[in-house]
Amino acid sequence: MTRECLYIYCLIRSDRPREFATQGVGARGDRVYTLGYRDLAAVVSDSPGAVYEPVLPNLLAHQLVLEEVMEQFSVLPVRFGTVARGAEAIQEKLLKERYDELQGLLRDMEGKVELALKASWRESVVFSEIVAGNPEVRRLRDELLGRAPEETRAERVQLGRMVETALWAKRDEDAGRILSALRPIAHRVQMDKITTDMMVLNAAFLVKRAREEEFDRAVEELDRAMGKRITFEYFGPLPPYDFANIIVRLGGTMTGN
Repeated sequence: MTRECLYIYCLIRSDRPREFATQGVGARGDRVYTLGYRDLAAVVSDSPGAVYEPVLPNLLAHQLVLEEVMEQFSVLPVRFGTVARGAEAIQEKLLKERYDELQGLLRDMEGKVELALKASWRESVVFSEIVAGNPEVRRLRDELLGRAPEETRAERVQLGRMVETALWAKRDEDAGRILSALRPIAHRVQMDKITTDMMVLNAAFLVKRAREEEFDRAVEELDRAMGKRITFEYFGPLPPYDFANIIVRLGGTMTGN
């Protein structure tokens, strides 16, 4: 007989049992509820102990649970795919043994959400700016027009490096302008990896709920001021993944990808 396990979504402050309307990860429609120790609780659902692949249905189900919980509580998100072998592993090995640590993290996250922002240049605009503002780039570009690539390989490499240098300088300038507008509103900022040549900024902001609308307005103002040059992708409110994403590693617990 397969032993029933528990899928963990997040941790919250609660001194009494709770249930949530959203169904748990997986195809069984498991109920979502809390397991507690003192005033600390894990939000869980029953699980057959499977390894959960990070495919869209599973990721969406995980996120929907977090969204419902966030309507009532500040949360410490647990890494997607974390499954514990029974309630004792959660209550004794996680909530009890790490009680002080987790309470400290919850105090730090209390009343705050994560807001994520990606900013990217409009490619044609930024290259036009580089050519217009850099005589050497413009001269070398003009010299290469109409010449065969195999005959001008070294010059093209040189041009590419000059453009790359110019992009980094522009990135520092534009990212600095964005951060200057948003950093004062945020409690904390996490800079994430730049993943494309056109990306200016990839950042997560931990923001007090009371200042969320103020942050929204600041992003809207940046879009009005810079939108002809830069596109903004704005996400949230989210659980504080970049600031307190709990990794559970203890005997009797399995963590997915």
